[in-house]
Amino acid sequence: MKRISERAQRTIATPAELHGIGYLTGKNVRLRFTPAPVATGVVFVRTDLGPQARVRAVAGEVSDTERRTTLGRGAVSVSLVEHVLAALGGLRIDNCFVELDAPEPPGLDGSSRPFVDTLCRTGIVAQAGRKTIWGIADPVALEQQGATLTLHPANDSRLRASYLLDYGDRSAIMRQVCTTDVTPEAFAQEIAPCRTFVTEAEARALMRQGLGSRTAVNDLLVFGPRGPIDNHLHFANEPARHKILDLIGDLSLLGEDICGHLVAYRSGHSLNVELVRQLRRQLDQAPAQRAVA
Repeated sequence: MKRISERAQRTIATPAELHGIGYLTGKNVRLRFTPAPVATGVVFVRTDLGPQARVRAVAGEVSDTERRTTLGRGAVSVSLVEHVLAALGGLRIDNCFVELDAPEPPGLDGSSRPFVDTLCRTGIVAQAGRKTIWGIADPVALEQQGATLTLHPANDSRLRASYLLDYGDRSAIMRQVCTTDVTPEAFAQEIAPCRTFVTEAEARALMRQGLGSRTAVNDLLVFGPRGPIDNHLHFANEPARHKILDLIGDLSLLGEDICGHLVAYRSGHSLNVELVRQLRRQLDQAPAQRAVA
């Protein structure tokens, strides 16, 4: 790993909150973003358990990646954090407290757009601390049960992401691809509005597990044989874009900026988090270097 460049750390100008129903628990959830000092990172605070019930948004705190990313263990945990983390990471908000009175954020429409809109309304401010942008010398490639995820080196300080979604010929969700440069502007316009999705069969299975008790089919994208049920796509390749949204959220668990080209094929939270862990090990072994302007 080598230092490529650096930028100012950022937080929000004032607190802001929103409310909604949790996808998993069906509870009414209050989420409140508050500014945080330099080098704090993103910290979830379970206000229903007390002010000391905190979980840092780092890879070492990941306890589950089955269908969603969960941070923390035991009572002090927060699940389905990726949409909130994507909003913060996509907007390059480095330091923020995320207060919750439930074990999950509100589901809202299954995208990051409500979080992005709230954060942009409150304002984003530069801080005195600096954030390093890191690059890799050689590709980092992972494979898991037919899914792949590779970070390729870059010639500049930009991060680009590509996702190829392919569930096979019989899937209700067609093959599709998306590539985007991960900038705050592109994220807010092209990725943040893209909603989580399931097939009709998956939705029924989740309901049998007691999940989504207060979630209707038009609260996210549920794909039947003829496409989304009681809903419509924001983009023709919205599922692939949402996979990039998840990837950005999971990548934020590194706590550092990375440049390069991420290329994903059928990858999900498990592979995303494993990439973060590998990059974290490389960062921990990197010698101190001066940033290259």
